[in-house]
Amino acid sequence: MKKLLFLILFIVGLWVALMNFQGLATQGDYESIIVNFREDVSTTTLTEQIEAIATNYNKSASLNSIYAIDEHIYTVSGDKQLLNSLKHSSLKQYVDYIEPNYIYHALETPNDPDYSKQWNLHNIHVERAWEETKGEGITVAVIDSGVSRVPDLRQTEFVSGYDFVNDRNDASDDNGHGTHVAGTIAQSTNNNYGVAGIAYQAKIMPIKVLSAQGGGSVSDIADAIRFAADNGADIINMSLGGGGESQVMKDAIDYAYDKGVVIIAAAGNSNQNAASYPARYPKVISVSALDAAGKKANYSNYGAGVDISAPGGSESGKILQETIDPSTGDSVFSGFQGTSMAAPHVAGVAALIKAAGVEKPNEILAILTQSSRKVEDDTFNYYGAGQLDAGEAVKLALKGKITFRDFFRWLRDSGYLNPRFWIDGGMVALLPKLLMVLGSYLLAFLLRNYLTFSLPLNWGLVLGSSGLFFLQGIYIFDLPQWPFRVMGSSIPELTNSIEGTTALNPFLASVFVPFVLIVILLGHRSWKWFAIGTSLGIAACLTVHAIMSPTVWGMPSLEISRAFLGVNALACVGLAGLASKK
Repeated sequence: MKKLLFLILFIVGLWVALMNFQGLATQGDYESIIVNFREDVSTTTLTEQIEAIATNYNKSASLNSIYAIDEHIYTVSGDKQLLNSLKHSSLKQYVDYIEPNYIYHALETPNDPDYSKQWNLHNIHVERAWEETKGEGITVAVIDSGVSRVPDLRQTEFVSGYDFVNDRNDASDDNGHGTHVAGTIAQSTNNNYGVAGIAYQAKIMPIKVLSAQGGGSVSDIADAIRFAADNGADIINMSLGGGGESQVMKDAIDYAYDKGVVIIAAAGNSNQNAASYPARYPKVISVSALDAAGKKANYSNYGAGVDISAPGGSESGKILQETIDPSTGDSVFSGFQGTSMAAPHVAGVAALIKAAGVEKPNEILAILTQSSRKVEDDTFNYYGAGQLDAGEAVKLALKGKITFRDFFRWLRDSGYLNPRFWIDGGMVALLPKLLMVLGSYLLAFLLRNYLTFSLPLNWGLVLGSSGLFFLQGIYIFDLPQWPFRVMGSSIPELTNSIEGTTALNPFLASVFVPFVLIVILLGHRSWKWFAIGTSLGIAACLTVHAIMSPTVWGMPSLEISRAFLGVNALACVGLAGLASKK
């Protein structure tokens, strides 16, 4: 008797607390409210409710657009106070949901002041790629004339490199070419200065093999490739080349490739029908150059050995990055053109792909080529597999995968990482689920003398009350989302997750399911506790719904829905008590 009295007091206290809890401001900005009437609401009832809004709140509800007629989506200008009033009014029985009409804004672009001049980054759709990855954790070796820490590379992380020209650890640039190349790959971005880079959270390994005059030996380049492979480079960029096949170079490339390093090189600037070396080696990704119009740059090599094309610039539009003035050593923003500028675009995108979880060089090449924009009638192989597309490449790399970034994005987008969520309106949305879980365990505690707290009982309590609700916001590229919605729903809410409605199914939101489970499983030594836990979980779920959102299919009013849910909740508790005693 004492336990029953405690249970009644708990339900009454919970009811009073929730009915008086108003919440705080919701996340995001809004100036109007969305009212989505149920599709089964008659035209007469719909008109009456719109007139009631005008009469009771002095607000006009208007159809959102002509395309919202079938969905019955209306908007009402108003703030948080009106939102709360509408949610707790009699209007609730006629709607699927009432929610803020949040104002969204265009995706933010980098704040680098000269980013608008980088037509090349817009050309490869890099902003779409940045939504998923920025190259964090990937090291790109720039085998070139060295790299100097100009101001727009100071926020870019560097790892130890080497100067093979002068045999020293300091691989600073005295030509300007290597620093410009490194800028395309990972120029410091969102630093309110200069321009942007493609994989700006990647690390740069500066390796100097070209002298101040721009020349370097095959033996030094081969040593540099092995150095990069042995010191943790994930990607190697070589914006250099020449004629003549070299065994020492080929052996070094094979060595790095076998260690999982992606090797990229410029096709050459002689407008010849063949890529130069080292781009022509089979295990090197060879890059030809595009002009600002997306055509083959007039200087670019083409034909045999070319794998893909990327922006390289021309007189009508060069590639802008910060580098050094070789005559003074001072930093300067300068526009370069050449396949030397095209190759680091591919290197930067390769870093984004590898950061997305693709490891092997052949798999990265496959993603680069499959995601590229195809060019019809490319008789002379100007473009290889096509034109580089960073956005499509990263999308393909993530296809069908769930990564930490997916989980982190879900936490972020759900608001869980924002401190405001826990003191703001997001907590109001989370509160019912928490109360369902806690309520189910409280009921189990009241019957503890008869229960066996086993794994099946716990699963029943959770699945009956709230389900794995945290799964509902997870999104995985190109996979159906209904399994997450189903797993994230309690048993009474299964139809809601499938049909997308807030009204409960009277068969699932009743003692019917627990009764069937207990009849089937009562004779089983372990699984009967799952049935009992489910009954208690459903009781808690129905109790919270009766208090906060008592909408049931076919019920003519909220009061009848609330009574239906309350009676079935008590029936579930009684059924669980009888079954546990047996």
